[in-house]
This record gives sequence, C-alpha cells and structure tokens, in this order.
Amino acid sequence: MTPTTTTPDQPRSYSSPLPTPRPHLGHALASEWTKLISIRSTLWTLGALVLTVVGIGLLFVTQSVDRDYESISFTTPALFGLMVGQVAVMVLGVLTIASEHATGLVRTTFTAAPDRFRVLTAKYFVFSITAFVATTLSVFVVGIAAMLAHAGSAAGPHAADEWLGAAAGCLYVTLLGVLALAVGALVRHSAGAIAVMLGVVTLPPVIGAMLTVWEAVAPIGRAVLQRNVPVALSQLFGMQESDMGPAPSNLSNLLIIMLITGAAVAASYVVVGRRDV
Repeated sequence: MTPTTTTPDQPRSYSSPLPTPRPHLGHALASEWTKLISIRSTLWTLGALVLTVVGIGLLFVTQSVDRDYESISFTTPALFGLMVGQVAVMVLGVLTIASEHATGLVRTTFTAAPDRFRVLTAKYFVFSITAFVATTLSVFVVGIAAMLAHAGSAAGPHAADEWLGAAAGCLYVTLLGVLALAVGALVRHSAGAIAVMLGVVTLPPVIGAMLTVWEAVAPIGRAVLQRNVPVALSQLFGMQESDMGPAPSNLSNLLIIMLITGAAVAASYVVVGRRDV
C-alpha cells in the first residue's frame, strides 16, 4: 500500500477529544454565580445587609412589649434595619457589573461569551435571586423572633397578610438592587452608579417637601411624599399612617418600581448591545 502523505498546502483537520456543547444560559448562570461568590465585595455587602436587618430588628424586638404588636406586625422590627440594609443591596447590584468595567475584566467576559444579552441576563438572574433570598431570610428571622418573644399580642389574626406584605417589601428592595445593576450597566462606573441610586432613595422626600411649600405644585409634592422608597416600604410592612391624605395602595407602589426597573433594564440591554466595551 502506498502511504498517504500530506502536502504543506493541505490543512490538517483537528477534532478535540473533549465534549464541546453549544453554549447556553445555564453556562452563563454558572459563570456569574462563580464570579459573585468569588469576590470579597459580595461577602461584605451581604454580610452588612444581614447584620443590619437582623441586628437592628432584634434590638427592637428586645425593647418592645406584647402590647406594641397590637398596632404593628411581627415583621415591622425588620423594617428599621431594612431601611439601612437596602443600601447594601443597591451597592451589590452596582458592583455586580461595574466592578468588571473598573478592572477591565468585562473584555475577557465578552470574549469568552460573545452573546452579551445572555451574559447580562445571567447577571440579572443570579443577582436578583441572591438578593431576594438574603433579604427575605433576614426579615423572616426577625419576624419569627418577634413572634416567639411576643406571642401573646393581638396581631396573630392578620399574620398571613403581614408575612405577605413583608415578602412584597423584600421584593421591592430586590427590585431596587436590580435597578442599581441596570444603572451600573449604563454608567459603567461604581461610584457614579451608587451616587445615582442614593439619590433615587434620598432625594424624593426632600424634593417633595420643597414642592409642598408652593401652592401651585403642592399636589405634586404630596404625591412624591406618598410614593418614595421609605414610605413604600413602610406601607408594605403594615405601617399605613400618612399625614398627606389617603395612602396609595401597596400594589401601586410595587407597580411603579417594576415599571421604573423594567425601563432601566430594557435600556441596559440596548446600550450594552450597541456600544464598545
């Protein structure tokens, strides 16, 4: 038999012995989860969230009596810590994407996974699930502690609604974190995105109070005061008191944050898909 020879102009074919499956969303999810749990900022921000919510909540529980829970829910003590802990959720949302732009590793990410929409979708999924679970567990630990310590209160008949409201409040905070991730994708700068999110939380009450001074724009000011983040969280956790007229429904507060977050997420897909790294 005549041996087969390969000429220099004839390319040799190569077949990898390793399996080469087509990339899919599951691969991106695994990659983003590995990134999230590998960086120290995740430990610090989630640790700050848990310590703040649980610590302040349990402190409130120890200083309260059974009679207090006739007017508030068992989950209300967690609200005071969550007002501060929401900042940690927003910071983690920003860092989930902005830190890659700061270090330049986003180029490596998009080189290994050219489908940018898949990468961004994985970031949203991994972050939102992590933030919601951490927030919900922290709030429910405080709620269970309050229930065990003050089981003789009159709040028991409304317990189901109270827990649902607390879960909705955790969803609200998670959506704030998703909004922060979207802003981080748009701004690509950690400090700038965090500053924007702090403004979203802190400026509306100030602006609303200023607008109520002028009679012409006072209705707008009252609406802003009724629909800012602290008021929305308070209402979701069962604190409905308002000096600005009838309080908006919990559903409307969730709908507003969903619409704002959805618009920011849609904008992040458009911008990330079109611009250079």
